[in-house]
Parts: sequence; C-alpha cells; structure tokens
Amino acid sequence: MAKERPIGLFDSGVGGLTVAHALHTLLPSEQLIYFGDTAHLPYGDKSKETIEQYSLGIADFLLEQDCKLILIACNSASSNAFEEVKDHVGSKAVVMNVIDPVVEQVCDGKGASCKDSIGIIGTKATIDSGTYQDKIREKAPGVMVSSLATPLFVPMIEEGFVFDDISNAIIRSYLSRTELQGIDSLILGCTHYPIIRNQISRFLNFEVNVLDTARIVAQSVKAFLTENGLLAAKRSGKDLFYISDHTPYFEVIANMFFNEKIELQKRNIWL
Repeated sequence: MAKERPIGLFDSGVGGLTVAHALHTLLPSEQLIYFGDTAHLPYGDKSKETIEQYSLGIADFLLEQDCKLILIACNSASSNAFEEVKDHVGSKAVVMNVIDPVVEQVCDGKGASCKDSIGIIGTKATIDSGTYQDKIREKAPGVMVSSLATPLFVPMIEEGFVFDDISNAIIRSYLSRTELQGIDSLILGCTHYPIIRNQISRFLNFEVNVLDTARIVAQSVKAFLTENGLLAAKRSGKDLFYISDHTPYFEVIANMFFNEKIELQKRNIWL
C-alpha cells in the first residue's frame, strides 16, 4: 500500500469537517479526500439499512479515488455500517470509525474500578444503536453511562444556527434533562457537535469534561499510520472536498475550519 495514497473520510454533511480539520492539523503531509453526503443529511433519522446503503456507495467512491484509509467520520454510520463497510472494502483499504478511538480514550486504564459517570449525546441512530454504551460497559464494567438523543443539533448546525440565542436555547433544553445530571465527562457522539463544543462547555459551567472527540480520532489515525509504516512523507496533492448536493452553509463552515478558500465539487454518486 503506497504511503502517498490519500485518506478518505465521509459524513452526511459538515460534521466530518471537524475530524478533517484535526487530521489536517496533526498530519499535514497527508492528502485528504472528503465526501459530504448533503443530499441525504442527516443520517441520524435514517434506518440502519439506509445508512448502510449510503455508506457502501461512498466507500466505493473513495476507493475509486485510491484512498489507503477510509475513515467513517460520522457516528451514525460508524455505529450502523462499520462492519459492513469493512467487509465490503476488504483488503483494498483500511477502514476506521470514530467511535472506537473515543471509547479507548474513555476507558484507558480505568477498567472496573472506574468511578466516573459518562454522558453520551448523539443522533437517534447512534444512541438507539447502543454502540457507545455497549463498548464502554464492555471495557469498563464499573462506569456509569447515561445517553441522550439530541436530534435537533445536526439540522441546527447545518442551517448555521450556532453561537446564537436559538442554539443556546436548544442546548439548554437538551442538556437540562435528567439523563445527563451528575455526569463527569460528556462524549459528543456526533462529529457535528464539536462545532458547538464551547457552547456546551459554557452551559455546563466548564464543570464537565467535554471530550475533544475530533482530536481523539485524529490522534488514533496518526498512531495507526505510524505503527504500520503508512505515514506519507509528503503531500501527494491538495485536499479535495466533494458534496452530493450544494448547501450554502457547508462552504462557510469549510472555509472557517481551513482558513482558506475551499473548492467544493458537487458529485452526485447516486445517479
């Protein structure tokens, strides 16, 4: 597997850009190819079968771009289609998800003696799958895990309602619920959510450890590439950003993260 081959990653919309930005920062020599399936966002209210269908189609597209690693930068797809994508891709590329690195970080060295209370917020598809909850309890049986579906966060972010009264009201409505009372740490179980991480921390009076999940995932990718001799020595090309349908706010978020003019290419792979 050539080291210079790009890293591919995908999400239903802008959320995966949080991970793309973290990868760009930690791995400046790696070329990134991003696919935002904006024609079908959000994935969080879709069935497992539908999420699998979309994920497999995007995986095929990223394989056509000769990606050495495919990162499912979407929690809904990671929790509902990871095994299917991995089986589908086979030996053509490495497949990683955004859930396992976070679980490893939370459970590292704690085991059954862990006394922390961990909260998880995410889309309905992610929370209903129970993936985070099951994996954490398997690795750290003593941990207290609470979860809450927060389905309005993704459309709120995709529509540009961040850092304003509307987003603050929605955050307050969700995070005031009893499910999240008394938690020590909070997992942002959707790659969109790091965009509002500061707002969430502020609402929680900075008393809860709101995990920087995008950076955790990027560090895991870097560790994997390093351990397996797959780090690129130099960038093989510029980062590429594809979307399946145009959404004005996507370009705003992309330019905000990368501090440069991002050229979006519309590619409807479903035709």
